[in-house]
Amino acid sequence: MKFTSQDHQMMQKAILLAKQGIYTTAPNPNVGCVLVKDGQIIGEGAHLKAGEPHAEVHALRQAGENAKGATAYVTLEPCSHYGRTPPCAEGLIKAGVAKVICAMVDPNPQVAGRGLAMLKEVGIETAFGLLEADARALNPYFLKRMETKKPFVQLKMAASLDGKTALENGESQWITSKEARQDVQRYRALSGAILSSAKTVIEDNASLNVRWDDLPSSSQNNYPEKELRQPLRIILDRQHQLTSDLKLFNTKGNVATISSQFSHPISSQDSHLHCNVCDDGKLILSEVVDKIAQEYNVNHIWVEAGATLAASMIEANLVDELIIYLAPKLMGADGRSLLNLIGLKAMSEAIDLNITDVRMVGKDIRITAEIVR
Repeated sequence: MKFTSQDHQMMQKAILLAKQGIYTTAPNPNVGCVLVKDGQIIGEGAHLKAGEPHAEVHALRQAGENAKGATAYVTLEPCSHYGRTPPCAEGLIKAGVAKVICAMVDPNPQVAGRGLAMLKEVGIETAFGLLEADARALNPYFLKRMETKKPFVQLKMAASLDGKTALENGESQWITSKEARQDVQRYRALSGAILSSAKTVIEDNASLNVRWDDLPSSSQNNYPEKELRQPLRIILDRQHQLTSDLKLFNTKGNVATISSQFSHPISSQDSHLHCNVCDDGKLILSEVVDKIAQEYNVNHIWVEAGATLAASMIEANLVDELIIYLAPKLMGADGRSLLNLIGLKAMSEAIDLNITDVRMVGKDIRITAEIVR
């Protein structure tokens, strides 16, 4: 199907609407919908929170009976299955729309073309592929898990320009600027789970939650504090070192601990997962990542950890993207290293990166990079 300039304009509008839910829809995708009749927008909506009405429902409610004969522009194929809400394809059929144009087919196995098929069966004209690349960019985490059954893993690291994360005595606060730390809050808010180690939590007495006060003002305007979703905080605690008096267990948000032995929850916020260990006694990280995705329905894992866990995640080929903050400081040869990668004997063994973005965040440099596989 050849798409018109109006089709492009309306789908772009739907994509902008979809961005309204970036911090609150997980594990659901971000979706926008625009209803058009006689060249005029008669309804629009976005999916704003998991378990609440989808974008099509908001748009249909706004349009009312005027939806009959309209064209619906949706960033993702309308769902065809009953979940916490009824199928959107069914709602569009009942409203009597004449045409549905979606940016892309939903890779979720529960949908995967069935929504479009439902619409076609009752004579509704359908098309897909309009601004698909832009629509895919809305939901990289959801799409990764739907298409591979694996979550999207981002590893965050912060260091001085000479690659140090702390002085020799362990002092590290603060390497990066306030602006960089606020930027981290935004990434945390996007994630479904934050993964760290007991060592990191204990050393920093870290809370690892999203602090609404540290989010950019633009985010605060869109998401009142009471509506902000807290990601699940998942801590590798192989040796059962965590205690209930830590800040982690006394701040907003749920916690899951993972060890190699079954254990009782540490607090009312805590659940526990058991994972197997390698011959060296370390947790099998691929199993950890898979269990997080399956047991807690997580699409996107944000990793904040020390040099050892960070290196282990990279060596296990589990990291999709690195987010590295470099501060304009020099901390000396005896400082602690960014990564405990050891045993590399030749340049051919070095890990190559594909840098996809570089920008200033406050006084710091933020580098976004993919590992070349």
